[in-house]
Amino acid sequence: MIYLFITVGVMVLDRFVKTAVDKGMQPGDTIPVLEDFFHLTYVRNTGAAFSLLQGHPMLLVIVPGIVILIALVYMIANSKTMKRTFLFALALICGGGLGNLTDRIAYGYVIDMFDFRFFPVFNIADIAVVVGCGLLIIYLIVYENRNPKK
Repeated sequence: MIYLFITVGVMVLDRFVKTAVDKGMQPGDTIPVLEDFFHLTYVRNTGAAFSLLQGHPMLLVIVPGIVILIALVYMIANSKTMKRTFLFALALICGGGLGNLTDRIAYGYVIDMFDFRFFPVFNIADIAVVVGCGLLIIYLIVYENRNPKK
């Protein structure tokens, strides 16, 4: 069940980076890596993507929790019949989702740190979710084009 290892690996990497930022920086601190382009900035995000839904913490825990649980059960139940790209995409999405969900449950906020100055600050979990969703979209386009409905 390699896909569960990928899910857990994403969570562990995400937690490691967030813990390092939390221990080494204070909220609001920023470290220029490439001046005026990329910084490490410690942000505590109480909302969802781009700080949406701030002030709705239960919604940000319950809905993702249910979606992740359904995706994990589906991934486990169908691991022998689904394409590897689809399972890999789900593993990334679940790992990233669990990484951010863990923060929300433990702290009430998500720790973000990657700051490109022209884009909202994000983290490893966010990267995993976006890459997973991108792979899922590519999979659906390619798979649907190869297997048109009759």
